[in-house]
Amino acid sequence: MFETKFVVVVREDLAVWQKLNVTAFLSTGVAAAKPGIIGEPYSDAATNVYHPMSVQPIIVLSADAETLGKIHKRTLDRSVPASLYIEEMFTTGHDSANREVFSRFGPDDAKVVGIAFHADKKVADKISKGAKMHA
Repeated sequence: MFETKFVVVVREDLAVWQKLNVTAFLSTGVAAAKPGIIGEPYSDAATNVYHPMSVQPIIVLSADAETLGKIHKRTLDRSVPASLYIEEMFTTGHDSANREVFSRFGPDDAKVVGIAFHADKKVADKISKGAKMHA
């Protein structure tokens, strides 16, 4: 049906609120970078209008920290743009603080808790290898 995949992978040992928070933040990053993935506004039978959403399903997977690190490396190796959330971002309270703490870490020392990307289906499958469907 779709030639691409919109994938979010979260670290499996996070608290439920953290998984939801990370998934939401990462999804907005992909949507901002790929506006074509967003459809038309919704309207109900009473003509109330609601925000548009992704035109394709968002696949939410989980993985351990080691696998997330490999997935992060694969996005970089394949030059696939991604949204990345690191553990230290849980300690901040706003966007500029998130960017500041994020800038302190590189691919080798970032404690990745979530990553999201949109890519060709085959590429997405290779990048996310080792992750499993989120329960």
